[in-house]
Amino acid sequence: MIDLEKIQEKIKELEAAMQDPKNVSDTNAMSKFGKEYSEAKEVLRLAENIDKNQKEISNLEASLSTERDEEMLVLTQEEIMALRDRMASDQETLDDILHPQDPNDKKNIILEIRAGTGGDESALFAAELFRMYSRFAEKQNFKLKILSSNRTGIGGFKEIIAEVTSEYAYKYFKFESGVHRVQRVPETEKAGRVHTSAATVAVMPEAEEVDLVIEAKDIRIDTFCASGHGGQSVNTTKSAVRITHLPTNTVVSCQDEKSQGQNKEKAMAILRSRILAKMEENKQASESAHRKSQIGSGDRSEKIRTYNYPQDRVTDHRIKLTLHNLSGILDGDLMPIIKELWQASKATQA
Repeated sequence: MIDLEKIQEKIKELEAAMQDPKNVSDTNAMSKFGKEYSEAKEVLRLAENIDKNQKEISNLEASLSTERDEEMLVLTQEEIMALRDRMASDQETLDDILHPQDPNDKKNIILEIRAGTGGDESALFAAELFRMYSRFAEKQNFKLKILSSNRTGIGGFKEIIAEVTSEYAYKYFKFESGVHRVQRVPETEKAGRVHTSAATVAVMPEAEEVDLVIEAKDIRIDTFCASGHGGQSVNTTKSAVRITHLPTNTVVSCQDEKSQGQNKEKAMAILRSRILAKMEENKQASESAHRKSQIGSGDRSEKIRTYNYPQDRVTDHRIKLTLHNLSGILDGDLMPIIKELWQASKATQA
């Protein structure tokens, strides 16, 4: 049973902390307090809903013993069932918040999309995947910010890296890692033949400095002039940054910002997340011999989904789910797939 008074007291404490002048100028502290505040408010809302619905159910059940009208009896029983369904849904959401299956669920993410097999067509598909995730993030009221991109001349992306910030960004995106395949007739194909192309998606929980400390001696920082399409230089100042993590040979480049400092900050954020994701992957692989059979293994070489244009079909191969709503899904309507993946994940962990 949730203690509503304790939650309300915590909310007041967090409000006071966010208004404290010594915290207002501390971006990290305000971000931490903000997340805790949003979560506490959501816990309070759900707990109040559950409490209210439970009281309504008790009152309606008490009325059943005195009600003689058959029609009213049926309506009352239907209302009780609807309230119980609502309560069960709220309780499930509340349990997920208070006892998340994955400690990373509440983290922001680094989203990386890269063109794979298929040349220009795969780069165009990578751009469409990015648009799909952008629309999905918008519908969920998540914030999406491009960290780095490598465009092609025809509007595609060889690579695009973005940060998605939200209370539960990783929970919503974590099963998107892997190979996404598209089957369609490319605009450049005159013969009208269906081609298969692919792009890879990587979703990594954003690593904060407290999650992973990178020593200065372990990195090499190179600067160079930012380049545009075709590799030509677009400025004369060395604002672009390339950071190499020497122990793991992990390399990250950022050139989208105008200042070297901003590019360095973005590159470090991506670097931390890549290294932490690799550490998590190695840990899970050693702990679970059957990891490959689980939902969302996160393996970038795993073919997870096919988008078939001629048949208006999207198939998620991990859970054998097929939907005939290609345009809606590419416009960000991903929740039907995500909910099925959540359920399948819970079933594998039961």
